[in-house]
Amino acid sequence: MSQEPIDSPTKWVAGHVKKYVESGGARGHLFHGAPTLLITTTGRRSGLPRRTALIYGRDGEHYLVVASNGGAADHPLWFHNLLAEPRVRAQVGADVFDAVARPATADERPRLWETMIGVWPQYAGYQRKAPREIPVVVIERAG
Repeated sequence: MSQEPIDSPTKWVAGHVKKYVESGGARGHLFHGAPTLLITTTGRRSGLPRRTALIYGRDGEHYLVVASNGGAADHPLWFHNLLAEPRVRAQVGADVFDAVARPATADERPRLWETMIGVWPQYAGYQRKAPREIPVVVIERAG
């Protein structure tokens, strides 16, 4: 991903990303008390790098994010992008690295979901209103 990423079209998310990037992760890492990371996916149609901020948790060395889309009926676009191209770039604080992102398996999801509820309890409400199972995504640092 050598091209400059296109940030989320959602104004407040784009502002969060800008603050995060400009400060090297010093500002914006915490969002209402929850840790956030930046993930850059490749647009499945455009081929362009797309960047957004997401709340994260940890499972050992791996990072976890939730494709909640606020409990909407559809998965967020970034999730569709990583399904098409799982190689992503992540930024956690000042640490920027290449990674591979994948949905948690059916066996992993219950445990990882509980981890993420512990980080951001609002996910439970999002799941109650969503007509789909909200995916948990595992982000693994590239070898």
